[in-house]
Amino acid sequence: MNAELTLDMKQSVLSQTPEQRVGYFNKLIQEKKTVWTLVDDHGAMMMTAEDEDCIPVWPASEFVQDWIEGEWAHCRPHAISLKDWQDKWLPGLEDDEIQVVVFPVPGEDGLVLEPWELAERLH
Repeated sequence: MNAELTLDMKQSVLSQTPEQRVGYFNKLIQEKKTVWTLVDDHGAMMMTAEDEDCIPVWPASEFVQDWIEGEWAHCRPHAISLKDWQDKWLPGLEDDEIQVVVFPVPGEDGLVLEPWELAERLH
């Protein structure tokens, strides 16, 4: 855990509503210029949320770590530059009809957004 995100701060963020976490996600990725997801040797991990195929994303590697257990124990955090996220990933996800689940926390889905909806929120 880096010095910027204390355990108390992390717990505070994790207890926010999904909509509040999207706000935190947008603020932090604009600041750090990085989006985080989980990958294995075959690519990005997918999950089902609200009956949609989704790619989960987080604003910092510290939040991804909470997901590396159980069926995802073989995964590792993967950083995506904000530029690549906006220029490559979001259009690709849109083309593949894959939703984005923003900042899920263990035991609770995050907010599920269409890639274009998330792109609009980033501007």
